Amino acid sequence: MNKFQAFSPKQMKVLTWWCPNSPYCHYDAIICDGAVRSGKTVCMSLSFVFWASIYFNQQNFALCGKTLTSLKRNVVTPLVQLANSLGFQCSLVLSRNYLEIQYGDRSNRFYLFGGKDESSAALIQGVTLAGILFDEVALMPRSFVEQALARCSVEGSKFWFNCNPEYPFHWFYLEWIQKAEEKHALYLHFQMEDNPSLSPQMLKRYQSLYSGAFYDRFVLGKWTSQSGIVYPMFQYEIHVGLQERSFSSYYISCDYGITNPTSMGLWGCCEYAYRIKEYYYDSRKEQFRRTDEEHYQQLEKLAEGYSIQAVVVDPSASSFIECIRRHGKFQVIPAINQVNTGISLVSDCLLKRQLLFSPQCKDTIREFSIYCWEENSKQDRVKKENDHAMDDIRYFVSTIWNRQQDSFFVYSAARN
Repeated sequence: MNKFQAFSPKQMKVLTWWCPNSPYCHYDAIICDGAVRSGKTVCMSLSFVFWASIYFNQQNFALCGKTLTSLKRNVVTPLVQLANSLGFQCSLVLSRNYLEIQYGDRSNRFYLFGGKDESSAALIQGVTLAGILFDEVALMPRSFVEQALARCSVEGSKFWFNCNPEYPFHWFYLEWIQKAEEKHALYLHFQMEDNPSLSPQMLKRYQSLYSGAFYDRFVLGKWTSQSGIVYPMFQYEIHVGLQERSFSSYYISCDYGITNPTSMGLWGCCEYAYRIKEYYYDSRKEQFRRTDEEHYQQLEKLAEGYSIQAVVVDPSASSFIECIRRHGKFQVIPAINQVNTGISLVSDCLLKRQLLFSPQCKDTIREFSIYCWEENSKQDRVKKENDHAMDDIRYFVSTIWNRQQDSFFVYSAARN
Protein backbone atom coordinates (compact mmCIF):
# COMPACT_ATOMS: atom_id res chain seq x y z
CA MET A 1 0.00 0.00 0.00
CA ASN A 2 2.98 2.35 0.22
CA LYS A 3 2.70 2.91 -3.49
CA PHE A 4 -0.66 4.64 -3.06
CA GLN A 5 0.65 7.24 -0.62
CA ALA A 6 2.08 9.10 -3.62
CA PHE A 7 -1.35 9.73 -5.09
CA SER A 8 -3.13 13.04 -4.52
CA PRO A 9 -6.64 13.17 -2.97
CA LYS A 10 -8.21 13.68 -6.38
CA GLN A 11 -6.28 10.75 -7.84
CA MET A 12 -7.38 8.61 -4.89
CA LYS A 13 -10.98 9.48 -5.70
CA VAL A 14 -10.42 8.16 -9.23
CA LEU A 15 -8.84 5.00 -7.85
CA THR A 16 -11.70 4.25 -5.45
CA TRP A 17 -14.93 5.73 -6.89
CA TRP A 18 -16.27 2.27 -7.83
CA CYS A 19 -15.58 0.66 -4.43
CA PRO A 20 -18.64 -0.54 -2.43
CA ASN A 21 -18.09 2.01 0.37
CA SER A 22 -17.72 4.94 -2.06
CA PRO A 23 -20.61 7.44 -2.38
CA TYR A 24 -20.12 7.25 -6.17
CA CYS A 25 -20.17 3.46 -6.59
CA HIS A 26 -23.63 3.52 -8.19
CA TYR A 27 -22.48 5.87 -10.99
CA ASP A 28 -22.24 4.50 -14.53
CA ALA A 29 -19.22 6.53 -15.62
CA ILE A 30 -16.31 8.69 -14.60
CA ILE A 31 -15.05 11.74 -16.52
CA CYS A 32 -11.64 13.27 -15.85
CA ASP A 33 -10.62 16.39 -17.77
CA GLY A 34 -8.22 19.25 -17.18
CA ALA A 35 -4.65 20.40 -17.61
CA VAL A 36 -1.83 18.51 -19.28
CA ARG A 37 0.52 16.63 -16.92
CA SER A 38 -2.10 16.66 -14.16
CA GLY A 39 -1.91 12.92 -13.43
CA LYS A 40 -5.27 11.89 -14.91
CA THR A 41 -4.17 9.04 -17.16
CA VAL A 42 -2.06 6.92 -14.83
CA CYS A 43 -4.59 6.78 -11.99
CA MET A 44 -7.53 6.26 -14.33
CA SER A 45 -6.00 3.37 -16.29
CA LEU A 46 -4.81 1.68 -13.09
CA SER A 47 -8.22 2.11 -11.46
CA PHE A 48 -9.87 0.65 -14.57
CA VAL A 49 -7.76 -2.50 -14.29
CA PHE A 50 -8.37 -2.79 -10.51
CA TRP A 51 -12.13 -2.53 -11.00
CA ALA A 52 -12.19 -5.02 -13.89
CA SER A 53 -10.08 -7.55 -12.00
CA ILE A 54 -12.17 -7.40 -8.84
CA TYR A 55 -15.64 -7.53 -10.39
CA PHE A 56 -15.13 -9.62 -13.55
CA ASN A 57 -13.49 -12.78 -14.83
CA GLN A 58 -13.08 -13.98 -18.41
CA GLN A 59 -14.63 -10.81 -19.80
CA ASN A 60 -13.66 -8.41 -22.59
CA PHE A 61 -12.83 -4.74 -22.06
CA ALA A 62 -11.58 -1.97 -24.36
CA LEU A 63 -8.82 0.62 -24.12
CA CYS A 64 -9.30 3.35 -26.73
CA GLY A 65 -7.00 6.14 -27.87
CA LYS A 66 -6.82 8.55 -30.79
CA THR A 67 -4.45 6.08 -32.50
CA LEU A 68 -3.06 2.72 -31.50
CA THR A 69 0.42 4.24 -31.39
CA SER A 70 -0.57 6.99 -28.96
CA LEU A 71 -2.61 4.55 -26.87
CA LYS A 72 0.33 2.16 -26.47
CA ARG A 73 2.72 5.00 -25.67
CA ASN A 74 0.52 6.99 -23.27
CA VAL A 75 -1.55 4.27 -21.59
CA VAL A 76 -0.52 0.66 -22.24
CA THR A 77 3.25 0.86 -21.65
CA PRO A 78 3.10 2.70 -18.28
CA LEU A 79 0.06 0.64 -17.24
CA VAL A 80 1.84 -2.68 -17.87
CA GLN A 81 4.92 -1.56 -15.96
CA LEU A 82 2.91 -0.36 -12.96
CA ALA A 83 0.49 -3.30 -12.93
CA ASN A 84 3.33 -5.83 -13.06
CA SER A 85 4.97 -4.13 -10.09
CA LEU A 86 1.71 -4.53 -8.14
CA GLY A 87 1.43 -8.28 -8.70
CA PHE A 88 -0.61 -8.41 -11.90
CA GLN A 89 0.53 -10.56 -14.82
CA CYS A 90 0.23 -8.63 -18.08
CA SER A 91 0.69 -10.16 -21.51
CA LEU A 92 0.55 -7.84 -24.53
CA VAL A 93 -0.32 -9.56 -27.82
CA LEU A 94 0.68 -6.94 -30.38
CA SER A 95 -0.26 -9.02 -33.41
CA ARG A 96 -3.91 -9.04 -32.29
CA ASN A 97 -3.95 -5.77 -30.35
CA TYR A 98 -5.06 -6.95 -26.96
CA LEU A 99 -3.70 -7.05 -23.43
CA GLU A 100 -4.32 -10.08 -21.20
CA ILE A 101 -4.28 -9.16 -17.50
CA GLN A 102 -4.37 -11.80 -14.77
CA TYR A 103 -4.62 -11.27 -11.03
CA GLY A 104 -4.88 -14.37 -8.86
CA ASP A 105 -7.39 -16.71 -10.44
CA ARG A 106 -9.04 -13.93 -12.47
CA SER A 107 -8.12 -13.07 -16.04
CA ASN A 108 -9.62 -10.53 -18.47
CA ARG A 109 -8.81 -9.36 -21.97
CA PHE A 110 -8.40 -5.67 -22.87
CA TYR A 111 -8.71 -4.96 -26.59
CA LEU A 112 -6.89 -1.92 -28.00
CA PHE A 113 -8.67 0.43 -30.43
CA GLY A 114 -7.72 3.62 -32.24
CA GLY A 115 -10.56 6.10 -32.85
CA LYS A 116 -8.92 8.44 -35.36
CA ASP A 117 -11.86 9.07 -37.75
CA GLU A 118 -15.44 8.18 -38.63
CA SER A 119 -14.43 4.87 -40.22
CA SER A 120 -13.04 3.68 -36.88
CA ALA A 121 -16.56 2.95 -35.62
CA ALA A 122 -16.64 -0.16 -37.80
CA LEU A 123 -13.61 -1.61 -36.00
CA ILE A 124 -15.39 -2.02 -32.69
CA GLN A 125 -18.65 -3.47 -33.98
CA GLY A 126 -19.51 -7.00 -32.92
CA VAL A 127 -17.54 -7.19 -29.66
CA THR A 128 -19.34 -7.43 -26.30
CA LEU A 129 -17.66 -5.45 -23.52
CA ALA A 130 -17.89 -5.22 -19.74
CA GLY A 131 -16.28 -1.77 -19.66
CA ILE A 132 -14.39 0.75 -21.76
CA LEU A 133 -11.77 3.44 -21.19
CA PHE A 134 -11.30 6.36 -23.61
CA ASP A 135 -7.98 8.18 -23.41
CA GLU A 136 -8.22 11.67 -25.01
CA VAL A 137 -11.88 11.15 -25.85
CA ALA A 138 -12.23 14.74 -27.10
CA LEU A 139 -9.95 13.86 -30.05
CA MET A 140 -12.20 10.99 -31.18
CA PRO A 141 -15.21 11.25 -33.51
CA ARG A 142 -18.57 11.02 -31.82
CA SER A 143 -19.63 8.08 -34.02
CA PHE A 144 -16.74 5.96 -32.74
CA VAL A 145 -17.41 6.79 -29.08
CA GLU A 146 -21.12 6.10 -29.32
CA GLN A 147 -20.59 2.83 -31.20
CA ALA A 148 -18.08 1.77 -28.53
CA LEU A 149 -20.45 2.66 -25.68
CA ALA A 150 -23.17 0.58 -27.32
CA ARG A 151 -20.92 -2.50 -27.05
CA CYS A 152 -20.95 -2.35 -23.22
CA SER A 153 -23.90 -4.66 -22.62
CA VAL A 154 -22.51 -6.80 -19.76
CA GLU A 155 -24.33 -6.28 -16.46
CA GLY A 156 -22.38 -3.86 -14.26
CA SER A 157 -20.36 -2.33 -17.10
CA LYS A 158 -19.03 1.20 -16.68
CA PHE A 159 -17.55 3.96 -18.88
CA TRP A 160 -14.25 5.77 -18.25
CA PHE A 161 -13.45 9.06 -20.03
CA ASN A 162 -10.19 11.02 -19.92
CA CYS A 163 -9.28 14.14 -21.95
CA ASN A 164 -7.67 17.54 -22.14
CA PRO A 165 -10.06 20.41 -23.00
CA GLU A 166 -10.95 21.48 -26.53
CA TYR A 167 -13.25 24.27 -27.72
CA PRO A 168 -16.32 25.07 -25.57
CA PHE A 169 -18.92 23.73 -28.04
CA HIS A 170 -17.26 20.37 -28.50
CA TRP A 171 -19.82 17.57 -28.55
CA PHE A 172 -18.24 15.76 -25.59
CA TYR A 173 -18.24 18.89 -23.43
CA LEU A 174 -21.89 19.61 -24.24
CA GLU A 175 -23.20 16.04 -24.11
CA TRP A 176 -21.17 14.53 -21.25
CA ILE A 177 -19.40 17.10 -19.08
CA GLN A 178 -22.30 19.53 -18.92
CA LYS A 179 -24.73 16.62 -18.50
CA ALA A 180 -22.63 14.54 -16.10
CA GLU A 181 -25.35 14.31 -13.45
CA GLU A 182 -27.95 13.36 -16.04
CA LYS A 183 -25.59 10.67 -17.39
CA HIS A 184 -24.93 9.33 -13.85
CA ALA A 185 -21.25 10.19 -14.26
CA LEU A 186 -18.71 11.35 -11.69
CA TYR A 187 -16.96 14.43 -13.11
CA LEU A 188 -13.50 15.40 -11.81
CA HIS A 189 -11.56 18.40 -13.09
CA PHE A 190 -7.76 18.11 -12.79
CA GLN A 191 -5.12 20.80 -12.54
CA MET A 192 -1.35 20.42 -12.57
CA GLU A 193 -1.29 20.77 -8.79
CA ASP A 194 -3.23 17.47 -8.59
CA ASN A 195 -0.15 15.60 -9.84
CA PRO A 196 2.19 15.07 -6.86
CA SER A 197 4.97 13.83 -9.14
CA LEU A 198 5.46 17.36 -10.54
CA SER A 199 8.07 19.32 -8.59
CA PRO A 200 7.56 23.07 -8.06
CA GLN A 201 10.28 23.69 -10.66
CA MET A 202 8.57 21.52 -13.29
CA LEU A 203 5.21 23.06 -12.46
CA LYS A 204 6.63 26.53 -13.01
CA ARG A 205 8.21 25.43 -16.30
CA TYR A 206 4.92 24.10 -17.70
CA GLN A 207 3.07 27.23 -16.59
CA SER A 208 5.59 29.42 -18.42
CA LEU A 209 5.37 27.51 -21.72
CA TYR A 210 1.94 28.80 -22.75
CA SER A 211 -0.04 32.01 -22.97
CA GLY A 212 -3.50 33.13 -24.06
CA ALA A 213 -5.99 30.44 -25.04
CA PHE A 214 -3.31 27.72 -24.88
CA TYR A 215 -2.56 28.65 -21.25
CA ASP A 216 -6.28 28.47 -20.44
CA ARG A 217 -6.58 25.02 -22.03
CA PHE A 218 -3.32 23.27 -21.16
CA VAL A 219 -2.48 24.83 -17.77
CA LEU A 220 -5.84 25.87 -16.33
CA GLY A 221 -7.71 23.06 -18.07
CA LYS A 222 -10.52 25.26 -19.40
CA TRP A 223 -12.69 24.51 -22.42
CA THR A 224 -11.99 27.76 -24.24
CA SER A 225 -11.88 29.05 -27.80
CA GLN A 226 -8.65 29.55 -29.69
CA SER A 227 -6.90 32.90 -30.02
CA GLY A 228 -7.86 35.02 -33.01
CA ILE A 229 -11.45 33.82 -33.18
CA VAL A 230 -13.42 35.64 -35.90
CA TYR A 231 -16.67 35.98 -33.95
CA PRO A 232 -15.75 36.37 -30.26
CA MET A 233 -19.13 38.02 -29.66
CA PHE A 234 -20.94 34.74 -30.32
CA GLN A 235 -22.16 33.32 -27.01
CA TYR A 236 -24.05 30.08 -26.68
CA GLU A 237 -26.21 31.37 -23.81
CA ILE A 238 -27.31 34.39 -25.87
CA HIS A 239 -27.48 33.18 -29.46
CA VAL A 240 -28.65 29.56 -29.16
CA GLY A 241 -32.09 28.44 -28.06
CA LEU A 242 -35.46 27.10 -29.15
CA GLN A 243 -37.84 29.58 -30.79
CA GLU A 244 -41.53 28.64 -30.86
CA ARG A 245 -43.10 31.12 -33.27
CA SER A 246 -44.03 31.58 -36.91
CA PHE A 247 -41.92 33.75 -39.20
CA SER A 248 -42.89 36.13 -41.96
CA SER A 249 -40.52 34.64 -44.54
CA TYR A 250 -38.12 31.74 -45.02
CA TYR A 251 -34.82 31.44 -46.89
CA ILE A 252 -32.08 28.86 -47.41
CA SER A 253 -28.40 29.73 -47.68
CA CYS A 254 -25.83 27.35 -49.14
CA ASP A 255 -22.05 26.99 -49.29
CA TYR A 256 -21.38 24.28 -51.85
CA GLY A 257 -18.42 21.90 -51.75
CA ILE A 258 -17.26 18.87 -53.68
CA THR A 259 -14.30 17.66 -51.64
CA ASN A 260 -15.00 20.32 -48.99
CA PRO A 261 -18.22 20.16 -46.92
CA THR A 262 -21.53 21.44 -48.25
CA SER A 263 -23.47 23.48 -45.71
CA MET A 264 -27.08 24.69 -45.98
CA GLY A 265 -29.16 26.57 -43.43
CA LEU A 266 -32.92 27.18 -43.22
CA TRP A 267 -33.74 30.67 -41.94
CA GLY A 268 -36.96 32.10 -40.52
CA CYS A 269 -37.18 35.90 -40.55
CA CYS A 270 -39.07 38.38 -38.36
CA GLU A 271 -37.42 41.20 -36.40
CA TYR A 272 -34.48 38.79 -36.22
CA ALA A 273 -33.25 35.84 -38.31
CA TYR A 274 -33.38 32.36 -36.81
CA ARG A 275 -31.46 29.38 -38.22
CA ILE A 276 -34.07 26.66 -37.74
CA LYS A 277 -32.07 23.67 -38.96
CA GLU A 278 -29.20 22.80 -41.27
CA TYR A 279 -27.72 20.24 -43.63
CA TYR A 280 -23.96 19.65 -43.43
CA TYR A 281 -22.24 17.01 -45.52
CA ASP A 282 -18.48 16.37 -45.39
CA SER A 283 -17.45 14.05 -48.23
CA ARG A 284 -13.98 13.50 -46.73
CA LYS A 285 -15.47 12.34 -43.45
CA GLU A 286 -18.13 10.21 -45.11
CA GLN A 287 -15.64 8.97 -47.74
CA PHE A 288 -18.26 9.40 -50.45
CA ARG A 289 -18.97 12.35 -52.76
CA ARG A 290 -22.55 13.36 -53.38
CA THR A 291 -23.67 14.62 -56.78
CA ASP A 292 -25.46 17.93 -57.44
CA GLU A 293 -28.70 15.99 -57.68
CA GLU A 294 -28.14 14.28 -54.31
CA HIS A 295 -27.41 17.64 -52.66
CA TYR A 296 -30.54 19.03 -54.29
CA GLN A 297 -32.65 16.26 -52.79
CA GLN A 298 -31.30 17.26 -49.36
CA LEU A 299 -32.19 20.88 -50.17
CA GLU A 300 -35.79 19.85 -50.81
CA LYS A 301 -35.81 17.85 -47.58
CA LEU A 302 -34.50 20.89 -45.65
CA ALA A 303 -37.24 23.07 -47.18
CA GLU A 304 -40.06 20.57 -46.60
CA GLY A 305 -43.04 22.22 -44.92
CA TYR A 306 -41.81 25.79 -45.50
CA SER A 307 -42.57 28.36 -48.20
CA ILE A 308 -39.07 29.33 -49.32
CA GLN A 309 -38.66 32.83 -50.75
CA ALA A 310 -35.23 32.12 -52.25
CA VAL A 311 -32.13 29.96 -52.02
CA VAL A 312 -28.87 31.91 -51.75
CA VAL A 313 -25.91 29.95 -53.11
CA ASP A 314 -22.14 30.34 -53.24
CA PRO A 315 -21.68 32.24 -56.57
CA SER A 316 -18.85 29.92 -57.65
CA ALA A 317 -21.14 26.86 -57.50
CA SER A 318 -22.40 27.30 -61.07
CA SER A 319 -23.35 23.65 -61.59
CA PHE A 320 -25.42 23.50 -58.41
CA ILE A 321 -27.10 26.83 -59.19
CA GLU A 322 -28.06 25.44 -62.61
CA CYS A 323 -29.33 22.22 -60.97
CA ILE A 324 -31.66 24.22 -58.70
CA ARG A 325 -32.90 26.34 -61.62
CA ARG A 326 -33.53 23.26 -63.75
CA HIS A 327 -35.90 21.82 -61.15
CA GLY A 328 -37.90 25.07 -61.20
CA LYS A 329 -39.09 24.83 -57.58
CA PHE A 330 -36.97 27.52 -55.90
CA GLN A 331 -35.79 30.96 -56.85
CA VAL A 332 -31.99 30.82 -56.68
CA ILE A 333 -29.79 33.86 -56.04
CA PRO A 334 -25.98 33.90 -56.39
CA ALA A 335 -24.68 35.22 -53.08
CA ILE A 336 -22.77 38.43 -52.48
CA ASN A 337 -19.31 37.14 -51.60
CA GLN A 338 -17.26 39.96 -50.11
CA VAL A 339 -15.54 38.18 -47.23
CA ASN A 340 -14.42 40.92 -44.86
CA THR A 341 -17.48 43.08 -45.50
CA GLY A 342 -19.68 40.06 -44.89
CA ILE A 343 -17.87 39.19 -41.66
CA SER A 344 -18.41 42.76 -40.47
CA LEU A 345 -22.13 42.48 -41.21
CA VAL A 346 -22.43 39.13 -39.41
CA SER A 347 -20.52 40.53 -36.42
CA ASP A 348 -22.89 43.48 -36.23
CA CYS A 349 -25.93 41.17 -36.39
CA LEU A 350 -24.55 39.00 -33.59
CA LEU A 351 -23.91 42.03 -31.41
CA LYS A 352 -27.47 43.26 -32.04
CA ARG A 353 -28.84 39.74 -31.41
CA GLN A 354 -30.38 39.70 -34.87
CA LEU A 355 -28.96 36.23 -35.60
CA LEU A 356 -30.15 33.35 -33.45
CA PHE A 357 -29.67 29.60 -33.83
CA SER A 358 -31.43 26.37 -32.98
CA PRO A 359 -29.49 23.87 -30.82
CA GLN A 360 -29.96 21.47 -33.75
CA CYS A 361 -27.41 23.48 -35.75
CA LYS A 362 -24.46 21.65 -34.23
CA ASP A 363 -21.97 22.21 -37.05
CA THR A 364 -22.70 25.95 -37.04
CA ILE A 365 -22.12 26.10 -33.28
CA ARG A 366 -18.92 24.07 -33.64
CA GLU A 367 -17.54 26.31 -36.39
CA PHE A 368 -18.29 29.52 -34.48
CA SER A 369 -15.85 28.39 -31.78
CA ILE A 370 -12.96 27.48 -34.13
CA TYR A 371 -13.31 29.88 -37.10
CA CYS A 372 -10.07 31.90 -36.86
CA TRP A 373 -8.04 34.63 -38.50
CA GLU A 374 -4.77 33.76 -40.18
CA GLU A 375 -1.82 34.33 -37.87
CA ASN A 376 1.05 36.62 -38.93
CA SER A 377 -0.83 37.70 -42.05
CA LYS A 378 -0.23 41.19 -43.48
CA GLN A 379 -3.94 41.38 -44.29
CA ASP A 380 -7.12 40.53 -42.39
CA ARG A 381 -7.58 37.05 -43.78
CA VAL A 382 -9.51 34.12 -42.32
CA LYS A 383 -8.22 30.56 -42.33
CA LYS A 384 -9.82 28.50 -45.08
CA GLU A 385 -10.91 25.76 -42.70
CA ASN A 386 -13.91 25.21 -40.46
CA ASP A 387 -15.66 27.90 -42.51
CA HIS A 388 -18.48 26.23 -44.46
CA ALA A 389 -21.42 27.02 -42.18
CA MET A 390 -19.71 30.38 -41.56
CA ASP A 391 -19.72 31.07 -45.31
CA ASP A 392 -23.39 30.17 -45.83
CA ILE A 393 -24.34 32.41 -42.88
CA ARG A 394 -22.31 35.24 -44.41
CA TYR A 395 -24.08 34.72 -47.78
CA PHE A 396 -27.48 34.95 -46.08
CA VAL A 397 -26.63 38.08 -44.12
CA SER A 398 -24.93 39.91 -47.02
CA THR A 399 -27.46 38.97 -49.70
CA ILE A 400 -30.80 38.75 -47.87
CA TRP A 401 -30.80 40.07 -44.33
CA ASN A 402 -28.76 43.20 -44.92
CA ARG A 403 -30.94 44.18 -47.87
CA GLN A 404 -34.09 43.54 -45.84
CA GLN A 405 -32.84 45.83 -43.09
CA ASP A 406 -31.93 48.53 -45.64
CA SER A 407 -35.38 48.23 -47.23
CA PHE A 408 -37.05 48.44 -43.84
CA PHE A 409 -35.07 51.58 -42.99
CA VAL A 410 -35.94 53.27 -46.30
CA TYR A 411 -39.62 52.34 -45.88
CA SER A 412 -39.71 53.66 -42.31
CA ALA A 413 -37.94 56.86 -43.31
CA ALA A 414 -40.47 57.43 -46.10
CA ARG A 415 -43.37 57.11 -43.68
CA ASN A 416 -41.87 59.74 -41.39
